[in-house]
Amino acid sequence: MSRVPIRDALVLGRVVGDVLDPFNRCVSLRVSYNGRNVNNGCEFRPSQVVNQPKVDVGGGDLRTFYTLVMVDPDAPSPSDPNLREYLHWLVTDIPGTTNATFGKEEFGYESPQPSSGIHRFIFVLFRQLGRQTVYAPGWRQNFNTRDFAVLYNLGLPVAAVYYNCQREGGSGGRRLPP
Repeated sequence: MSRVPIRDALVLGRVVGDVLDPFNRCVSLRVSYNGRNVNNGCEFRPSQVVNQPKVDVGGGDLRTFYTLVMVDPDAPSPSDPNLREYLHWLVTDIPGTTNATFGKEEFGYESPQPSSGIHRFIFVLFRQLGRQTVYAPGWRQNFNTRDFAVLYNLGLPVAAVYYNCQREGGSGGRRLPP
């Protein structure tokens, strides 16, 4: 497939740059909360993302395994992201053409609870070299997706998607450059 174009929502939302390097999308990744699909840059409230989403992974076959990482690069606040990146969920050994429930949950889903500002919640999918080749880090805060990928020889992502979330009483949206 093609390299992420400059006008792509992942670039405009600074996902590529802040968290990921440019990559080629080559696997389908569908994330949904209660039947509502996550599309790049869409908005969800914390009450809509309490329960872990359904994550469908395309590509490969049952002998191809994937790792799913969900991070918040804006923790604890976008103006001072000193916990960047906060790991909200980690699932390994997801067989191709299945969903995350078929994988091994290394870190259980932690629902987003942003206290200030608009946070990006990013789902990143990597192809593993084999089964049982990726393990959980020792902590959630200051996780680094790039370093994690290097440590386990995952290479560049094969898919990614993100949404914006702010506290229930918050208003407004993340302003994207023209």
